[in-house]
Order: sequence, then structure tokens, then C-alpha cells
Amino acid sequence: MVEKKEVSEKKEVDTKEAKKVNEKKQSKPEMSASVEILEKVEKMTVLELADLVKALEEKFGVTAAMPVAIPGNAGSAAASDEVKEEKTDFEVVLKEIGPNKIKVIKEIRTITALGLKESKDLVDGAPNTVKEHVDKKEAEGIKEKLEAVGAVVEIK
Repeated sequence: MVEKKEVSEKKEVDTKEAKKVNEKKQSKPEMSASVEILEKVEKMTVLELADLVKALEEKFGVTAAMPVAIPGNAGSAAASDEVKEEKTDFEVVLKEIGPNKIKVIKEIRTITALGLKESKDLVDGAPNTVKEHVDKKEAEGIKEKLEAVGAVVEIK
């Protein structure tokens, strides 16, 4: 008789637990669509997610690109078009030798580290480029040195 009582108590406990579970299911509203979608997305692979993004972009005509921040001091588009970059790459050209050919050849040798023959050929073939791809300060220094010995120099 004790065993029958235990069995019946066990059945009552099981039924109470089943009722609680049913009550929770009934009291809990259906999962929202967004929660379901998020759960499905969590289970997707990276390739599947990439395909999903492409499909969404095509379907709704949007892109998943990050927006570009515009600096506050940018001004108008017209003003930004007018801004020119300052030239940083210059070329020094020997236009004319002048009266002191030998002094010009010596200066060319020190500036370019060329040999005597190469320096003489460069001076004789004027107008020629003395040095390329130099900054503004260096180009002006070269110009001053060559003009000091009588040559005519141009910076491009």
C-alpha cells in the first residue's frame, strides 16, 4: 500500500510539472520574428551570411558599406575643388652655361656626383636636366649655386 501511495504521489508530481510547463508555454507569447531570424543567423556560416547580405542588398536596393564621415571644416564642394596640392617634386634644368663653363662643370660634379666627362657632356648639351625628383628647398639651393657661377637655371 505504501508503494501504491508513492506511485500515485509521483504521478501527481509529474502532472504538476507538466502543467507548469504548459502554463509557461501558454503564458509566454510566440517568439517574435526578429528573435527567430537572429537565432537562425547565429547558426549560419560566414559564407551563408555573405550570400544573405548580397541577397538583401539586391532585394532592397541598399548597400552594407560604412558611411564616410565628412570633416566639419570641409566647406562646400566648390571650395574643396579649388584647393590645389602644393608641388613637392621638382626638376632642376640647366638652360644656359654662361661665361664660366669650367666653374659650371665643377658645380655640376659636386651637385650630381657625376664624373668629369659626364658633367662636361651635361653642360655641353644644355639645356639639360641637372637633377630630378628633388624637394623645393634642394632645388632652390642647386639653382643658387649654379647661378652664382654664371649659369641660367630653371626649376620645373
